[in-house]
Amino acid sequence: MKFASFFLLVLLFSCQTEIKEVELPNASEENMEEAITAIKEVMSAQELAWNKHDLEGFMDGYWQDENLKFYGSSGLTKGWNNTLANYKKGYPTKAESGILRFVINDISKIENGNYWVMGEYHLTRTVGDANGVFMIIFKNIDGQWKIVADMSC
Repeated sequence: MKFASFFLLVLLFSCQTEIKEVELPNASEENMEEAITAIKEVMSAQELAWNKHDLEGFMDGYWQDENLKFYGSSGLTKGWNNTLANYKKGYPTKAESGILRFVINDISKIENGNYWVMGEYHLTRTVGDANGVFMIIFKNIDGQWKIVADMSC
């Protein structure tokens, strides 16, 4: 009986595997702050361009690719050129584009170093003000933060 107990004890310890702590590659707090600052700079540049009715300049904040996705009141738009065309159609003059002000309510890191931004937009216009909410996803592409997906309503 002692031999059986000893054998079970040896078997138990020999079957255990070693558990190691694995460090996952997380961005440091400093890197996150740098990313958030850069994202806010992109959005500030967008406000400035919009307020000059420079829609191409506003679109500089977006990924210039056919995989860009914009989801708004008229449905899903795919591609940078199509998104720009929609902006030009919806805001043909300064009176329609007005003055844009973003309110950022949250910027959070999501997988693969991407960030989402949740907030509000406010357009002050002579043709009537417009307000809404958005959720945009930023990705660092070739060292620049670009919007790769936008859901605004």
